[in-house]
Amino acid sequence: MTATTAPTTASVEQATPAWAVATLFPAQGQWSEEDYLLLPTNHLVEFSHGQVEVLPMPSQLHQLIVLFLYRAIYDVVIANNLGVVLIAPMRVQLWPGKFREPDVAFMLAVNAQRRHDAYWEAADLVIEVVSPDDPQRDLVTKRREYAQAGIPEYWIVDPQAARVTVLRLEADRYVEHGVWGTGMCATSLLLQGFVVEVDRVFAVA
Repeated sequence: MTATTAPTTASVEQATPAWAVATLFPAQGQWSEEDYLLLPTNHLVEFSHGQVEVLPMPSQLHQLIVLFLYRAIYDVVIANNLGVVLIAPMRVQLWPGKFREPDVAFMLAVNAQRRHDAYWEAADLVIEVVSPDDPQRDLVTKRREYAQAGIPEYWIVDPQAARVTVLRLEADRYVEHGVWGTGMCATSLLLQGFVVEVDRVFAVA
């Protein structure tokens, strides 16, 4: 029989905090909106009807694309005093019990009453850079959810396909405003002047 080594005091002490912290949070399925909004973290954590989902840490390429798009939309927004644009982490409530954290979120000045320090009530334009861990989350799930939340414009930026898709809300669903690849420029319907060269989006690294 092979002898086993008892854990040292140091290893037990190192393991204890993780378990202790875990007991401070509700079990999955039992989170309230208040619990979620009080969660002290700078990680991307989304909330859906009692459950939280911790998203993977963005890659360098993901971050560079997000910052490029943020600067492009920020310049248009500030120059024309159109509203406020932020990058994640910033909680956006799609409906009671449902929160997402878009990579980029914009709110028109006329809807300023929907902006709160802890979260926004929906948004007027959101941008997601497709994550390789689960592309369907951005391509399918969030497309359906953002439309259900009534967000007028949704940009899907896909590094794998080198493609930018801009969707506009028509009734309760999205239709394509345009799909742009290399050598083309993607444009916004909501924000005149918000135009990005697709090649430059994916050349940021």
